[in-house]
Amino acid sequence: MKSELFTEIVFAVGGDIFRCSEADFVQEVEAFRAHYLEGDGPIFALYETVRSIEDLAAAEGRHLTPREQALIRGIRQRTFVMFEEQLRAAGDPGADPDLATG
Repeated sequence: MKSELFTEIVFAVGGDIFRCSEADFVQEVEAFRAHYLEGDGPIFALYETVRSIEDLAAAEGRHLTPREQALIRGIRQRTFVMFEEQLRAAGDPGADPDLATG
């Protein structure tokens, strides 16, 4: 799933409508945000934590362990809620922090 959603949207592969679970959507959005956004504060500190976990596994030439994968998924779920809550507080009508908890 790593970048299937991104590829499907950007390159319109097949041109068909596709579905993904809310959980996979949250993970993809947060991976994208962490990669492309910069800033300060608790959300970005958590993005850095994920990056550090991934970098360590890469430096050691190994795949992420199941525990590391679960930790990253949990962090991304949390940052999604935090980010969406900030958007909602700023008046964004499309913000939906409940998407990550449903």
